[in-house]
Amino acid sequence: MKFTLITGASSGIGLCYAEQFAAKGENIIVVSNQRERNEEVAADLKQRFGVEAVALYADLSKADSAEQIYEWCKERNYEVATLVSNAGILQFGMFLHTKPSMAEFITNLHCVTPSKLCRLFGEDMCSRGEGRILIMSSMTAWTPYITVSYYAATKAYLKSFAQSLWYEFRPHGVTVTTVYPGAVDTPLYTLEEKHRKWLRAFGVMMSAEKLAKAGIRALERGCRTATPGLFTKIVVAVCSILPAHALLPVLKIPAIKRILAKL
Repeated sequence: MKFTLITGASSGIGLCYAEQFAAKGENIIVVSNQRERNEEVAADLKQRFGVEAVALYADLSKADSAEQIYEWCKERNYEVATLVSNAGILQFGMFLHTKPSMAEFITNLHCVTPSKLCRLFGEDMCSRGEGRILIMSSMTAWTPYITVSYYAATKAYLKSFAQSLWYEFRPHGVTVTTVYPGAVDTPLYTLEEKHRKWLRAFGVMMSAEKLAKAGIRALERGCRTATPGLFTKIVVAVCSILPAHALLPVLKIPAIKRILAKL
């Protein structure tokens, strides 16, 4: 039986991907570290869309989680036709204020596990001569970002990694699409609703539903990349040509310095 496997599918962007893929009649494997929530989402997808949906608990910050997911699918003869690498974490804070353990946690979650999942399921896809991989990067992949040093660096890794996979997998009939979203209206951002409303109104923040729709559209078209939203496109365009040290004058602005001192 063919499935679309989505990491981080219990909430936020991942949940929107699960719902929209299920609406297209695709069977879903819901993967996240929220055991009960996974079961709830899978049951809801079954009831609403009439597809097969199964829940899989996995701590994707563990270095061996990809192997466990792959073996679990193999034991059940689940064919992963589409892999959506979406799980992630966003933590604001100056580098010296973060715990040293965050380095291992976020690199496993954003780099190691996605890389292994692509290696394991990607080999099967290439052998079959078909398959689709969607990787969620970020607009922060295009330039260093203060207060999210780990996050931006790992998303830059995904940017380079996914582009390499696109070249390698393409001759085998497997597409690799990388999505570079800006701010997305999900629980990752602890903002009041009035602030979210203004950010959405000015196009700075996008809804998770719209982002998922844009990602799936790019995947179905076989696009190499997708940068949803006009604001995000502008930021990526500017960041791709400006040198990293262009941020330095911004850091000297008194108001910015006061904000950063609190992070």
